[in-house]
Amino acid sequence: MKTENNRKNQLPVYGVGPLYGFGISAVSILFIVLSKKVFKTGAVSGLKIPFVIFGIAFILGGIAIWISAVILAKIDNGIKTNTLVTHGIYACCRNPIYTAVTFVNIGALLIANNLWLLLLPFCYWAYMTVLMKHTEEKWLYDMFGEEYAAYCKKVNRCIPWWKKK
Repeated sequence: MKTENNRKNQLPVYGVGPLYGFGISAVSILFIVLSKKVFKTGAVSGLKIPFVIFGIAFILGGIAIWISAVILAKIDNGIKTNTLVTHGIYACCRNPIYTAVTFVNIGALLIANNLWLLLLPFCYWAYMTVLMKHTEEKWLYDMFGEEYAAYCKKVNRCIPWWKKK
């Protein structure tokens, strides 16, 4: 049985993920619907097929990143054991689950084929950055200290990339 002190030092399993994921998904759905009725001027008929192809690629990429983060890296085990997960996809992206959700939403926006919708990923990135800085990154720094700070210097927050030297 966990002591009161251990409960205080236990990270939440879901963090602010549902707030981010449901939030940007709701915004994406709303703006896709509006793009068909209000923002029709952004539709580009000549780019429909490339937009669909890239949209599907983003969705599949998002699914692959999610599988890498949740199933292959077993992030829930790291959370339950208070271990900083830095292997697998976490070696090239600190928040791959958020990235996966963002990629799936970007894919949906691309498939909707409206240039106005392509402004939303920048808003999603800003929202994720602010949310992470003020919640999970603080929690992780409080829990892991300099180990987490060193990890942050080497690994991007949301864009999967190779470790920085």
